[in-house]
Amino acid sequence: MRKLKIFEHISLDGVIQSSGEDDFPYSDWTAPYRTPAGRDLLLAVQGESFDLVLGRRTYDLWSGFWPKAPSSPMSDRLNAATKYIATHRPENLEWGPVEGLGPDIVEAIHRIKSQDGPDLILWGSSTLTSTLLEHGLADEVLLIVYPVLLGTGKRFFAEGIPARAFELVSTTALPSGIVINNYKSAGPLKNQP
Repeated sequence: MRKLKIFEHISLDGVIQSSGEDDFPYSDWTAPYRTPAGRDLLLAVQGESFDLVLGRRTYDLWSGFWPKAPSSPMSDRLNAATKYIATHRPENLEWGPVEGLGPDIVEAIHRIKSQDGPDLILWGSSTLTSTLLEHGLADEVLLIVYPVLLGTGKRFFAEGIPARAFELVSTTALPSGIVINNYKSAGPLKNQP
């Protein structure tokens, strides 16, 4: 069974929104903290081969950039990955290999996870992230935490998601101030008696 891992760039106050979305007031707020060491760590965590699960907005943003990006370990891996897209318009998906998830996203993710293939990574896609967390479909969550407060923007954790527990797998602090925390799903939240 394939694992599904959620990767998110996130501020200290939980914002995951990036430039290019809905008149967000902060252009590329992650850029000042990016380093070759951080890139290399993310490439190692991603692995050589993976497939992507993306919402339509993230797919549209990425499809305008990654197919034209110079060859690099990141661009080559993203371009080679099969992209599973949550969309109502699958007929105009051009950056492939690609497949629309169809009207029942939860059933589609169950089906894809049960097939042979590389692990699945969801980047961005805040609406889809909430759905996957709500239905317990995320096996791991990797949070790339930046030392900034943004005060506004889409949050990682949507209101109303059922309580869940996660176990810390690893944490790595980078000299730039980024902290990368990797968690695995531990099931429903256990309340104290």
